[in-house]
Amino acid sequence: MMEVVLFHGLLLFLPLAALLLYRYNATFHYFCKMAFFNCWIVAMATLLSPFAAFRGRSVENMRLLRAAILPLKHFYGIKMQVWGSEHLNIKEPYVIVCNHQASLDLMGMVEVIPDRCVPIAKKELMYMGTVGWACWLSGIIFIDRQKREDAIHVISQTARTMQRENLRVLIFPEGTRNQDKSMLPFKRGAFHLAVKAQVPIFPMVISPYWDFFSSKDKKFTSGTCTIRILPKVETQGLSPKDVPELTETVRQAMADALADMSANHCGDQRAEQPPLPHCAAAGAGRGTGSPQSLPVSPKPGAVSGPG
Repeated sequence: MMEVVLFHGLLLFLPLAALLLYRYNATFHYFCKMAFFNCWIVAMATLLSPFAAFRGRSVENMRLLRAAILPLKHFYGIKMQVWGSEHLNIKEPYVIVCNHQASLDLMGMVEVIPDRCVPIAKKELMYMGTVGWACWLSGIIFIDRQKREDAIHVISQTARTMQRENLRVLIFPEGTRNQDKSMLPFKRGAFHLAVKAQVPIFPMVISPYWDFFSSKDKKFTSGTCTIRILPKVETQGLSPKDVPELTETVRQAMADALADMSANHCGDQRAEQPPLPHCAAAGAGRGTGSPQSLPVSPKPGAVSGPG
């Protein structure tokens, strides 16, 4: 009899203890929210994959993944602000490059990606059970970063597909997660892809999460995330010789925007958007002005075309 009473008492105590820990212990709060985030992704991938399978591997299935991830911002109390989304309202293919901080970037990504846009992801993701299956069905492009020849082949194939199927591609050029105050050096794959396909590049900067999220400090609260889409960078007439300069030009513009957003308390609400260093200010905010391009000139003797 005593054992039964103790067992029932324990059943009552554990949920109460968990609730108190969730409310008053920041580390426990962080791990609970991350666990829910990962479980949500796995559950949605498992539920939606059979529906996506009816269509087969198609970029149109990205709409299902987007719809599955969008509600997470409401669960976590994260407000999304988007500046410059009008830049993406063009019909031709293009490459989006974005800074990469944490898995929370998924919420920012689905907030802005247009139709017929897929990310490029590391190949290891494809083997993560139903999540990998859902990603494959959605047309996500996988690349093996350890095999340079395979990566070059994927870039060449993707460049042809972009032009043939009017595909847009999103890439994290830092190559890994980075929550530091400065951006890591960019890998050049995204820029080789844009030059080979002769399509414009749209830099996208997600504000730092420091106010509400830190994997190092085990902090995860509610807050505001600002996403800024910078004016496009043209690649028409550029060749592979121009890729190093193109990479640095885009990185510098994004680094300046990130520094500006950091100085403004991680993207707090502002009446209007301040000018961007090294970027055309006109059209940088939502619904303001018309898109302008960051200048990148071909080097003398550069050969036009995909190279």
